[in-house]
Amino acid sequence: MVTVLLCGAAAVVALWLWRDFPAPPTATPVDARPLVERIDELLPQTQCGQCGFGGCLPYAQELANDTAPINRCPPGGERGIVALAALLDKPVIPLDTSCGVEKPPQVAFIVESDCIGCTKCIQACPVDAIVGATKLMHTVIADLCTGCELCIPPCPVDCIELHPAQWPPSTPMNCR
Repeated sequence: MVTVLLCGAAAVVALWLWRDFPAPPTATPVDARPLVERIDELLPQTQCGQCGFGGCLPYAQELANDTAPINRCPPGGERGIVALAALLDKPVIPLDTSCGVEKPPQVAFIVESDCIGCTKCIQACPVDAIVGATKLMHTVIADLCTGCELCIPPCPVDCIELHPAQWPPSTPMNCR
């Protein structure tokens, strides 16, 4: 009988001690999102096409398929290449300068007095950062502008300039 009581007391003490014992470390959580989604999240979302693809998501799809190199995104620059290399377990390589050069963040600015309201910049903007109407002056919403430069070539009067991005941006850029 004494043995049963001692065993029972030992079990109670063991359970009491067990509740304060730290749990074993768990494995690092694995990101279950599709690879293309994780790659796209690392890209700068400028939608500029400098990489040779139609935007960040098509480039991410090619990277996920291992059919494009990790160094074709000038807006992402060296930091982007390092992040992609880590995710895809590839070596870090220099930026492919045939795609462009790394630049500081910038935003488009429309010179109001020169704008003729042709809407060509609105049509070219991949992120809908330009507002305006036909034959009326347009403006850039700086918070949305990615500095992709795609609005500059179609402008027939060269009224679009690039300015260094301000943080936090002033919205819209033309309102000063």
